[in-house]
Amino acid sequence: MVTSRTLLAQLVAFDTTSRESNLALIDFVWRYLTDLGVNCELIHNAERSKANLYARLGPAGKGGVMLSGHSDVVPVDGQTWSVPPFALTERDGKLYGRGTADMKGFIACMLAAVPHFLAQPLTQPLHLAISYDEEVGCLGVRTLLEALAQRPEKPDICLIGEPTELQPVLGHKGKLGMRCEVQGAACHSAYAPQGVNAIEYAAKLIHRLTEIGERLAAPENQDARFDPPYTTVQTGVIQGGRALNIVPAECCFDFEVRTLPKDDAQQVADELEHYAQHDLLPRMQAVNRDTSVRFTPISGYPGLYTDVHSPAARLVAHLTGSDRFSTVAFGTEGGLFHQAGIPSVICGPGSMAQGHKPDEFISLEQLSACDAMLRRLAEWMCL
Repeated sequence: MVTSRTLLAQLVAFDTTSRESNLALIDFVWRYLTDLGVNCELIHNAERSKANLYARLGPAGKGGVMLSGHSDVVPVDGQTWSVPPFALTERDGKLYGRGTADMKGFIACMLAAVPHFLAQPLTQPLHLAISYDEEVGCLGVRTLLEALAQRPEKPDICLIGEPTELQPVLGHKGKLGMRCEVQGAACHSAYAPQGVNAIEYAAKLIHRLTEIGERLAAPENQDARFDPPYTTVQTGVIQGGRALNIVPAECCFDFEVRTLPKDDAQQVADELEHYAQHDLLPRMQAVNRDTSVRFTPISGYPGLYTDVHSPAARLVAHLTGSDRFSTVAFGTEGGLFHQAGIPSVICGPGSMAQGHKPDEFISLEQLSACDAMLRRLAEWMCL
């Protein structure tokens, strides 16, 4: 029987950085599953350069449990690795390579468990999902969920194997990334009042974002289950200006809102746009009619908080032997599954403390513990 360690070595060898295609990995998984007699379905992107994989085994009918993971990984560019990032290296009980923790370790355990699931008298179906482009905004899973929405046999619960050191996680924040482009009017800096300084108006918008963030951080808006316990707003990128003696005509900045599940990130963007259109733009266009402020979404996904008394929470507590539920700061596809009517929990091997870093690793102990957790899931699905 193929082990999770062997499968992890094969999965890590595929460079599935989000800018690359994931089709080689998906083809490998497709062949592995079809050789076991499992029917698989591929759901491609519009360019057919990437694909989600969906598979289902066990009895027919609705319900059951979905195991879900993403195939893409973050870049290694600019990082100093002591081992090859796309080849598995074992050292001192740890397995090194890009994606070992985030999150090919879970996918390897999921695939290694398939023969065991097939050998069991399951009383409900097991769904398997592997998505693309999670790292750049949870993009790929959306087409998978659109396909599932057309079918009556949706799973009852989704277990997303993001690295939590196999601790049960019920929630995370949502995220909205936005770009703001300020079009001013250039002139010689000696006659600055005759121009419209795009950087200065962008600065006013960024200052307003800071004020919104301070308001959202007020004690009455906080939720102690999250860290930080409030919705955060921050500007991460800014570009503008060409020379000191030219009033800048362009400035562009990117900002993000990471929301508690109860908050709506779009409200922050809408408030900022209202300020731009009703307060700043009239002042800009009083000097030059060709000025503008434009907002464009970059990425986003909803937050997640699954009720502690839900069947999904009870299942993950059973699998982990713990009802000490927590939340994570990073985002997952869980909010999208939840929006699609599939209650979701997060629990997987490894730690995000190693994710996105050079010399990313997962311990052999965590991999083995995940194998055992999936065997417990198989037993539960036979009841």
